[in-house]
Amino acid sequence: MKRKALFVINPVAGGKSKEHVPQLIKQYLNKEAIEPTIVFTEEAGHAHWLAKEASATHHNIIAVGGDGTVNEVASAVVGSQAALGILPFGSGNGLSRFLSIPMDTVKAIQAVNTYHTQMIDAAQLNGQWFFNMAGMGFDAHISHVFAQQKKRGFITYFKSAVSEIISYKSQRYDMIIDGKTYSRDAFMLSFANSSQYGNNAHVSPHASVQDGLLDVCVIKPFPLYRFPEMGVRMFAKTADKSKYVEIIRGKNIQVARNSAGPVHLDGEPQSLGADVDIKIVPLSLKVIVGSSYSK
Repeated sequence: MKRKALFVINPVAGGKSKEHVPQLIKQYLNKEAIEPTIVFTEEAGHAHWLAKEASATHHNIIAVGGDGTVNEVASAVVGSQAALGILPFGSGNGLSRFLSIPMDTVKAIQAVNTYHTQMIDAAQLNGQWFFNMAGMGFDAHISHVFAQQKKRGFITYFKSAVSEIISYKSQRYDMIIDGKTYSRDAFMLSFANSSQYGNNAHVSPHASVQDGLLDVCVIKPFPLYRFPEMGVRMFAKTADKSKYVEIIRGKNIQVARNSAGPVHLDGEPQSLGADVDIKIVPLSLKVIVGSSYSK
Protein backbone atom coordinates (compact mmCIF):
# COMPACT_ATOMS: atom_id res chain seq x y z
CA MET A 1 0.00 0.00 0.00
CA LYS A 2 1.29 3.46 -0.88
CA ARG A 3 2.12 5.96 1.83
CA LYS A 4 -0.12 9.01 1.68
CA ALA A 5 1.96 12.16 2.10
CA LEU A 6 0.75 15.75 2.49
CA PHE A 7 3.31 18.42 1.57
CA VAL A 8 2.48 21.69 3.37
CA ILE A 9 4.37 24.53 1.69
CA ASN A 10 4.79 27.91 3.38
CA PRO A 11 5.37 30.29 0.44
CA VAL A 12 6.98 33.04 2.55
CA ALA A 13 9.31 30.99 4.82
CA GLY A 14 12.90 32.18 4.73
CA GLY A 15 12.13 34.73 2.04
CA LYS A 16 12.78 32.03 -0.59
CA SER A 17 10.56 31.18 -3.55
CA LYS A 18 8.83 27.77 -3.37
CA GLU A 19 7.16 27.89 -6.78
CA HIS A 20 9.54 25.23 -8.11
CA VAL A 21 8.97 22.82 -5.21
CA PRO A 22 5.87 21.01 -6.57
CA GLN A 23 7.76 20.18 -9.77
CA LEU A 24 10.71 18.84 -7.78
CA ILE A 25 8.35 16.69 -5.69
CA LYS A 26 6.72 15.31 -8.85
CA GLN A 27 10.13 14.65 -10.39
CA TYR A 28 12.03 13.09 -7.47
CA LEU A 29 9.42 11.57 -5.14
CA ASN A 30 9.06 7.79 -5.39
CA LYS A 31 5.53 7.60 -6.80
CA GLU A 32 5.50 3.80 -6.58
CA ALA A 33 5.69 4.03 -2.78
CA ILE A 34 4.18 7.44 -2.00
CA GLU A 35 0.95 9.18 -3.00
CA PRO A 36 1.53 12.94 -2.63
CA THR A 37 -0.83 15.86 -2.04
CA ILE A 38 0.67 19.36 -2.24
CA VAL A 39 -0.88 22.41 -0.57
CA PHE A 40 0.37 26.00 -0.17
CA THR A 41 -0.52 27.79 3.06
CA GLU A 42 -2.42 31.06 2.87
CA GLU A 43 -1.95 32.59 6.33
CA ALA A 44 -0.46 32.05 9.78
CA GLY A 45 -1.95 28.95 11.42
CA HIS A 46 -3.04 27.42 8.12
CA ALA A 47 -0.20 24.85 8.17
CA HIS A 48 -1.35 23.63 11.59
CA TRP A 49 -4.96 23.28 10.45
CA LEU A 50 -3.99 21.38 7.29
CA ALA A 51 -1.68 19.04 9.21
CA LYS A 52 -4.24 18.42 11.95
CA GLU A 53 -6.90 17.49 9.43
CA ALA A 54 -4.54 15.13 7.58
CA SER A 55 -2.83 13.51 10.57
CA ALA A 56 -5.53 10.85 10.94
CA THR A 57 -5.56 9.87 7.25
CA HIS A 58 -1.99 10.39 6.02
CA HIS A 59 1.17 8.47 6.82
CA ASN A 60 3.46 11.47 6.38
CA ILE A 61 2.99 15.23 6.80
CA ILE A 62 5.88 17.13 5.20
CA ALA A 63 6.59 20.69 6.35
CA VAL A 64 8.13 22.77 3.56
CA GLY A 65 9.51 25.87 5.28
CA GLY A 66 11.52 26.94 8.30
CA ASP A 67 11.40 26.23 12.02
CA GLY A 68 8.14 28.16 12.40
CA THR A 69 6.43 26.05 9.72
CA VAL A 70 7.89 22.90 11.26
CA ASN A 71 6.46 23.95 14.63
CA GLU A 72 2.97 24.52 13.17
CA VAL A 73 2.95 21.13 11.45
CA ALA A 74 4.66 19.17 14.23
CA SER A 75 2.31 20.56 16.89
CA ALA A 76 -0.56 19.06 14.86
CA VAL A 77 1.19 15.73 14.24
CA VAL A 78 2.71 15.10 17.71
CA GLY A 79 1.12 12.13 19.45
CA SER A 80 -0.40 10.78 16.22
CA GLN A 81 0.68 7.85 14.05
CA ALA A 82 1.76 10.17 11.24
CA ALA A 83 5.46 10.91 10.66
CA LEU A 84 6.73 14.46 10.27
CA GLY A 85 8.98 15.15 7.30
CA ILE A 86 10.83 18.37 6.52
CA LEU A 87 12.01 20.09 3.35
CA PRO A 88 14.09 22.91 4.87
CA PHE A 89 13.48 26.42 3.54
CA GLY A 90 13.91 28.62 6.63
CA SER A 91 16.44 31.14 7.86
CA GLY A 92 18.03 28.78 10.39
CA ASN A 93 16.57 25.28 9.97
CA GLY A 94 17.71 24.26 13.43
CA LEU A 95 15.80 21.00 13.86
CA SER A 96 16.40 19.97 10.24
CA ARG A 97 20.15 20.40 10.59
CA PHE A 98 20.21 18.53 13.90
CA LEU A 99 18.33 15.60 12.32
CA SER A 100 20.78 15.56 9.37
CA ILE A 101 18.05 16.41 6.88
CA PRO A 102 19.76 17.72 3.72
CA MET A 103 19.47 21.44 2.99
CA ASP A 104 19.34 20.56 -0.72
CA THR A 105 15.66 20.16 -1.66
CA VAL A 106 16.17 17.21 -4.02
CA LYS A 107 18.19 15.32 -1.40
CA ALA A 108 15.57 16.15 1.26
CA ILE A 109 12.88 14.68 -1.01
CA GLN A 110 15.03 11.59 -1.43
CA ALA A 111 15.21 11.33 2.38
CA VAL A 112 11.39 11.16 2.37
CA ASN A 113 11.70 8.30 -0.12
CA THR A 114 14.26 6.45 2.04
CA TYR A 115 12.02 6.86 5.08
CA HIS A 116 14.38 6.49 8.01
CA THR A 117 12.23 7.38 11.04
CA GLN A 118 12.93 8.04 14.72
CA MET A 119 10.80 8.90 17.71
CA ILE A 120 12.00 12.15 19.30
CA ASP A 121 11.13 14.20 22.36
CA ALA A 122 8.87 17.24 22.19
CA ALA A 123 8.37 19.95 24.79
CA GLN A 124 5.73 22.37 26.01
CA LEU A 125 6.04 25.91 27.32
CA ASN A 126 2.87 27.02 29.10
CA GLY A 127 1.08 24.30 27.14
CA GLN A 128 2.41 25.37 23.74
CA TRP A 129 4.55 22.92 21.78
CA PHE A 130 8.14 23.42 20.72
CA PHE A 131 10.49 20.88 19.20
CA ASN A 132 13.90 22.45 18.71
CA MET A 133 14.48 25.42 21.01
CA ALA A 134 12.57 27.88 23.18
CA GLY A 135 13.98 30.80 25.08
CA MET A 136 13.69 34.09 26.86
CA GLY A 137 16.02 37.00 27.25
CA PHE A 138 18.14 38.31 24.40
CA ASP A 139 17.32 35.62 21.82
CA ALA A 140 13.58 36.11 22.42
CA HIS A 141 14.06 39.87 22.06
CA ILE A 142 15.94 39.38 18.78
CA SER A 143 13.28 36.95 17.51
CA HIS A 144 10.75 39.73 18.02
CA VAL A 145 12.96 42.30 16.25
CA PHE A 146 13.76 39.86 13.43
CA ALA A 147 10.08 39.12 12.84
CA GLN A 148 9.53 42.80 12.00
CA GLN A 149 12.19 42.81 9.27
CA LYS A 150 11.24 42.68 5.60
CA LYS A 151 14.31 40.62 4.70
CA ARG A 152 14.92 37.18 6.21
CA GLY A 153 18.05 35.05 6.46
CA PHE A 154 21.12 34.76 8.66
CA ILE A 155 22.62 38.14 7.67
CA THR A 156 19.47 40.01 8.72
CA TYR A 157 19.36 38.08 12.00
CA PHE A 158 23.03 38.83 12.68
CA LYS A 159 22.61 42.53 11.95
CA SER A 160 19.61 42.66 14.30
CA ALA A 161 21.64 41.00 17.07
CA VAL A 162 24.59 43.37 16.67
CA SER A 163 22.39 46.48 16.68
CA GLU A 164 20.43 45.42 19.78
CA ILE A 165 23.14 43.94 22.00
CA ILE A 166 24.59 47.31 23.04
CA SER A 167 21.44 48.41 24.84
CA TYR A 168 20.13 45.03 26.05
CA LYS A 169 20.13 44.45 29.83
CA SER A 170 20.43 41.05 31.51
CA GLN A 171 17.66 39.90 33.84
CA ARG A 172 17.22 37.88 37.02
CA TYR A 173 15.58 34.46 36.69
CA ASP A 174 14.42 32.22 39.53
CA MET A 175 14.14 28.62 38.40
CA ILE A 176 12.97 25.32 39.80
CA ILE A 177 14.37 22.42 37.76
CA ASP A 178 13.12 18.98 38.83
CA GLY A 179 12.54 20.30 42.34
CA LYS A 180 15.90 22.04 42.76
CA THR A 181 16.04 25.85 43.03
CA TYR A 182 18.39 28.07 41.03
CA SER A 183 18.63 31.87 40.85
CA ARG A 184 20.66 33.33 38.02
CA ASP A 185 21.35 36.65 36.34
CA ALA A 186 21.26 35.80 32.65
CA PHE A 187 21.73 37.46 29.30
CA MET A 188 19.39 34.80 28.00
CA LEU A 189 17.90 31.41 28.84
CA SER A 190 17.57 28.75 26.17
CA PHE A 191 15.58 25.56 26.61
CA ALA A 192 17.28 23.22 24.18
CA ASN A 193 15.78 20.01 22.87
CA SER A 194 18.31 19.83 20.05
CA SER A 195 21.80 21.31 20.30
CA GLN A 196 21.40 24.29 17.99
CA TYR A 197 19.45 27.45 17.22
CA GLY A 198 20.01 27.01 13.49
CA ASN A 199 22.73 27.72 10.93
CA ASN A 200 24.89 25.25 12.93
CA ALA A 201 25.15 27.60 15.94
CA HIS A 202 25.23 25.11 18.83
CA VAL A 203 24.34 26.49 22.26
CA SER A 204 24.29 23.06 23.93
CA PRO A 205 26.56 20.77 21.91
CA HIS A 206 25.63 17.57 23.76
CA ALA A 207 21.85 17.98 23.75
CA SER A 208 19.79 15.05 22.52
CA VAL A 209 16.23 14.90 21.22
CA GLN A 210 15.94 11.35 22.53
CA ASP A 211 17.13 11.54 26.14
CA GLY A 212 13.90 12.67 27.81
CA LEU A 213 15.57 15.87 29.02
CA LEU A 214 15.79 19.55 28.14
CA ASP A 215 19.07 21.42 28.42
CA VAL A 216 18.50 24.70 30.26
CA CYS A 217 21.29 26.89 28.87
CA VAL A 218 22.06 29.87 31.07
CA ILE A 219 24.04 32.46 29.14
CA LYS A 220 25.46 34.67 31.88
CA PRO A 221 26.19 38.38 31.48
CA PHE A 222 29.46 38.85 29.61
CA PRO A 223 31.57 41.83 28.51
CA LEU A 224 30.52 43.16 25.12
CA TYR A 225 34.00 42.56 23.70
CA ARG A 226 33.48 38.81 24.29
CA PHE A 227 30.45 38.73 21.95
CA PRO A 228 32.49 37.55 18.90
CA GLU A 229 34.06 34.83 21.04
CA MET A 230 30.63 33.60 22.13
CA GLY A 231 29.60 33.35 18.48
CA VAL A 232 32.76 31.48 17.50
CA ARG A 233 32.23 29.02 20.35
CA MET A 234 28.71 28.22 19.15
CA PHE A 235 29.88 27.45 15.63
CA ALA A 236 32.82 25.45 17.00
CA LYS A 237 30.51 23.45 19.32
CA THR A 238 32.39 24.62 22.43
CA ALA A 239 29.80 26.97 23.98
CA ASP A 240 29.50 24.66 26.98
CA LYS A 241 33.21 25.20 27.72
CA SER A 242 32.74 28.96 28.26
CA LYS A 243 32.70 30.28 31.82
CA TYR A 244 29.69 32.36 30.77
CA VAL A 245 27.59 29.30 29.92
CA GLU A 246 25.94 26.96 32.42
CA ILE A 247 23.86 23.97 31.31
CA ILE A 248 21.37 22.33 33.67
CA ARG A 249 19.39 19.32 32.45
CA GLY A 250 15.85 18.58 33.58
CA LYS A 251 12.36 17.37 32.78
CA ASN A 252 10.15 19.92 34.55
CA ILE A 253 11.17 23.55 34.69
CA GLN A 254 9.50 26.58 36.26
CA VAL A 255 10.90 30.04 35.60
CA ALA A 256 9.93 33.28 37.35
CA ARG A 257 11.17 36.64 36.08
CA ASN A 258 10.49 40.17 37.26
CA SER A 259 7.83 40.97 34.69
CA ALA A 260 6.05 39.78 31.58
CA GLY A 261 8.10 39.84 28.40
CA PRO A 262 9.06 38.14 25.15
CA VAL A 263 9.69 34.44 24.68
CA HIS A 264 10.20 32.42 21.53
CA LEU A 265 9.15 28.91 20.59
CA ASP A 266 11.22 27.52 17.72
CA GLY A 267 12.12 31.09 16.80
CA GLU A 268 8.56 32.40 16.71
CA PRO A 269 8.17 35.32 19.16
CA GLN A 270 5.33 36.10 21.53
CA SER A 271 4.80 37.82 24.87
CA LEU A 272 3.99 35.86 28.02
CA GLY A 273 3.62 36.59 31.72
CA ALA A 274 6.37 36.59 34.31
CA ASP A 275 5.96 32.90 35.24
CA VAL A 276 6.64 30.15 32.71
CA ASP A 277 6.33 26.35 32.98
CA ILE A 278 8.25 24.06 30.65
CA LYS A 279 8.16 20.27 30.43
CA ILE A 280 9.52 17.54 28.20
CA VAL A 281 7.22 14.97 26.56
CA PRO A 282 9.53 12.05 25.76
CA LEU A 283 9.50 10.25 22.40
CA SER A 284 6.18 11.74 21.34
CA LEU A 285 6.91 12.75 17.72
CA LYS A 286 7.76 10.46 14.82
CA VAL A 287 10.09 12.15 12.32
CA ILE A 288 11.79 11.29 9.05
CA VAL A 289 15.53 11.87 9.60
CA GLY A 290 18.51 12.10 7.27
CA SER A 291 20.53 8.99 6.48
CA SER A 292 23.53 10.26 8.48
CA TYR A 293 21.56 10.99 11.65
CA SER A 294 22.73 9.08 14.71
CA LYS A 295 21.32 9.10 18.24
